[in-house]
Amino acid sequence: MAKSPETEHPVRAFGWAATDASGILSPFKFSRREVGERDVQFRILYCGVCHSDLHMVKNEWGVSHYPLVPGHELSGVVTEVGSKVEKVKVGDKVGVGVFVNSCRQCDQCTNDLENYCPKQVLTYGAPNYDGTITYGGYSDIMVADEHFVIRWPDDLPLDVGAPLLCAGITTYSPLKYFGLDKPGLNVGVVGLGGLGHLAVKFAKAFGCKVTVISTSISKKKEAIENLGADEFLISSDPQQLQTAVGKLDGIINTVSAPHSIVPLLSLLKPHSKLIMVGLPQKPLEIPVFSLIPGRKTVTASGTGGLKEMQEMMDFAAKNKIWPDVEVIQMDYINTAMERLAKADVKYRFVIDVGNSLKSE
Repeated sequence: MAKSPETEHPVRAFGWAATDASGILSPFKFSRREVGERDVQFRILYCGVCHSDLHMVKNEWGVSHYPLVPGHELSGVVTEVGSKVEKVKVGDKVGVGVFVNSCRQCDQCTNDLENYCPKQVLTYGAPNYDGTITYGGYSDIMVADEHFVIRWPDDLPLDVGAPLLCAGITTYSPLKYFGLDKPGLNVGVVGLGGLGHLAVKFAKAFGCKVTVISTSISKKKEAIENLGADEFLISSDPQQLQTAVGKLDGIINTVSAPHSIVPLLSLLKPHSKLIMVGLPQKPLEIPVFSLIPGRKTVTASGTGGLKEMQEMMDFAAKNKIWPDVEVIQMDYINTAMERLAKADVKYRFVIDVGNSLKSE
């Protein structure tokens, strides 16, 4: 007979979970494994609210396991370490991002690309190697192998830094991998939300010229004056787009809503790339005639491996690339999810887990 989430492991834990596709979260008792020789246990103090959390609690991708404790932007303080842990010690600040395990043997893992391991284990809602389902950061404690724990930079606040563990690496990684990190390049950023505002900040820190492309004119002032973008275009205005045809060295597309990418492709210089990091639920239409004349490419990118994640966190701390966040209490999470569905947040909710998660 299968054990309940509360008794399958020896360490008691508490959080908030969705129990069905309504997506409503409520208090939930479960358990974590004991600290193994390579494990790190830490008290979760903050957890970012990613748009994928909203998809998952509502099973909009058809892969959700209930009960589901979301959260893959965790930051906190180490409370216990295994006997062979070398990376951190009790009292250190740490973080955990999108995944907590991988095979450690495949070509991806051995090349510091654990995020592309075919046996990667996501931080929540996924079967782990022991057969149990992972639970995320809307909870009081986390236990993870030290390899998948990020050392927290001293100059980075735990609350505002939490979204870097997903939104940050998801934009930093493609900018680096596709060579859009060189001073003087013209980079387009489509969408100005949780991912988009960080794409702007990272690209500017690399010395790039940044053009924000949005559906909303109301975001122009924010993009130019607060985030430092150089240009702003309304994606539904053909005349505005025409002024930028053939001017961009690359585009980071963060939009998850259904949309046409054909007008965006016209903005690229020949031999350049449009990189998808958003996750539209419906397939994109890509007419080949919009690609061939300029030998343009539509590609995509995920998060990043542990080495790159640490590099990104250190870079963000050094350059003061802080996500813009709204810190909330745990019992506000259902309202926050409703607001997130309406894009009513600038630009990332972060749960103050340490001060507001109260066990019954």
